Amino acid sequence: MSDYDITAANSVFTITVPGLYNTPITLENYAADRAFETTTRDLAETAMSIDGYLNAGWIPTPVRQTISLAASSESGLVFEAIAAAQDAQRGLYRLGAEIQLPSIGRKYTMVRGLLQAVAVMPSAGRVLEARSFEILWERVLPAAL
Repeated sequence: MSDYDITAANSVFTITVPGLYNTPITLENYAADRAFETTTRDLAETAMSIDGYLNAGWIPTPVRQTISLAASSESGLVFEAIAAAQDAQRGLYRLGAEIQLPSIGRKYTMVRGLLQAVAVMPSAGRVLEARSFEILWERVLPAAL
């Protein structure tokens, strides 16, 4: 493996939903241009005093992740099932996940997530387009593979 290998093609994304999917499910058939992404996380709350001092404090913030799956992805059924189960019970399931990125020798463990938003069906253009699913994670823990 090259020191310059940054492929995402060999990534492995597994998700668990205790009470619904107790064994890890591997997500497959991502969108071609963007499989998954996270937003930046604010680490500090700041206030500038009137006399020019920057005051700051650490704040806990969640991590928002968007997963994009091809319209034909069977993994979309997993998110549809979670949404349907939540609607039926009028409650939420907590999710767990792990992403392995062998090309950079890293893994990320996602803790106590919530399925927050789903594209209920693929948009249709010349072909069916990718669907997006958003999860809000309590924390993401990086580690070496």
